[in-house]
Amino acid sequence: MKTSAGILLYRSGADGLEVLIAHMGGPFWDGKDARAWSIPKGEMEEGEDSIAVAQREFEEELGSPPPPEPYLDLGSAVQSNRKRVFVFAVEGDFDAGAATSNTFSLEWPPHSGTLQEFPEIDRAAWVSLEIAGEKLVQGQVEFLERLRQALEGRR
Repeated sequence: MKTSAGILLYRSGADGLEVLIAHMGGPFWDGKDARAWSIPKGEMEEGEDSIAVAQREFEEELGSPPPPEPYLDLGSAVQSNRKRVFVFAVEGDFDAGAATSNTFSLEWPPHSGTLQEFPEIDRAAWVSLEIAGEKLVQGQVEFLERLRQALEGRR
């Protein structure tokens, strides 16, 4: 089973708790909004430390290192594509408009023989937990409730 790790950045906004989510790049996701966003994350190789992978992938996908610890371990979940995702949350701020992502190569248009480069994420945004629940791919939505419960437990 493929495994990924990511960081869910959160902050207190004017209307309550906000999280930073990233819109997936490439032609498949172009023009889509609902269920086309993700927690910034990336693939882990066997034996890699999940928190180290989450930190590396945050920087690769957003162009800035994540805030320092302490991190909340939100556990893992298996997504519909059968990939297990480990998520850590940390409080911090980030200029979503300044996000710059690494890229991937894809033959586009299909069967054209032409390889094009696309950003892994094409934009990031701060949204409420409610909006994040509508935008995130379905397999990541449960991390929003886990974050809410973890933060309520700290009070």
